[in-house]
Amino acid sequence: FTYLHLAPDPEQAAALLASGATCIAYETVTSANRGLPLLAPMSEVAGRMAIQAGAHNLEKAQGGNGVLLGGVPGVEPAQVMVIGGGVVGINAARMAMGMGADVTLLDRDLNRLKELDMLFGGRLKTVYSTKEALERYALQADLVVGAVLIPGASAPKLISRDLVARMKKGAVMVDVAIDQGGCFETSRATTHQEPTYVVDGVVHYCVANMPGGVARTSTMALTNATLPYAVKLARHGVFAALEQDEHLRNGLNVHAGQVTHAAVAEALGLPFMEPMQALRNLV
Repeated sequence: FTYLHLAPDPEQAAALLASGATCIAYETVTSANRGLPLLAPMSEVAGRMAIQAGAHNLEKAQGGNGVLLGGVPGVEPAQVMVIGGGVVGINAARMAMGMGADVTLLDRDLNRLKELDMLFGGRLKTVYSTKEALERYALQADLVVGAVLIPGASAPKLISRDLVARMKKGAVMVDVAIDQGGCFETSRATTHQEPTYVVDGVVHYCVANMPGGVARTSTMALTNATLPYAVKLARHGVFAALEQDEHLRNGLNVHAGQVTHAAVAEALGLPFMEPMQALRNLV
């Protein structure tokens, strides 16, 4: 019962399938309002850290273009592009606006864009995401935050290698979707020890497990969210807990050598078995 992120990690998936273990993934447990309650705390942390990391790496000494995120009187602020209006995206946008940046958020959910427009008004520019819009705003951006999520599946590649080559030199790209394979073609996972690399003059920050950098805050936030589920599993046992709670059952990714989450199975090219069928086969 932990974060698994199996879609971009066939080796881990194969090992878990071979082990016969029952594997419940935090990132695909759902809630009644269609949210992802165990992913949300870390998404909040990562979204906020994305701006913190982006602002730092825009500094000239870090390879950035030397732009201060909020500017100063008489000097325009940095242009920040956030791709995705989910929990990561909204937290990134809030932090960037709080620091005084000029922020544009792109998403394909018109209802979500309306919600964000009502919430932030003219402080946040909301744009329907198309290939043309992605290109336009990426070329203007000093900082791009990739905040795209398809639960359980690999992240779509929304910024191409060709587009990266045409971006501002010294711009910074923060790929928060790296745990699901990343949403930039030029992304590869990095660590807190060596967080960045440069492609075509553009600084890439692609740290897997970004919240690990602020472990105290992250641990408290995650424990608050996961403890009720851990208690339920301990009190009722795995089968009864999963049978009683469809939202916890949506977190079941692997059981007894079977992939039990459709998006994970599709991403890995493996057969899918309904969770209850897999569980009942062994009861």
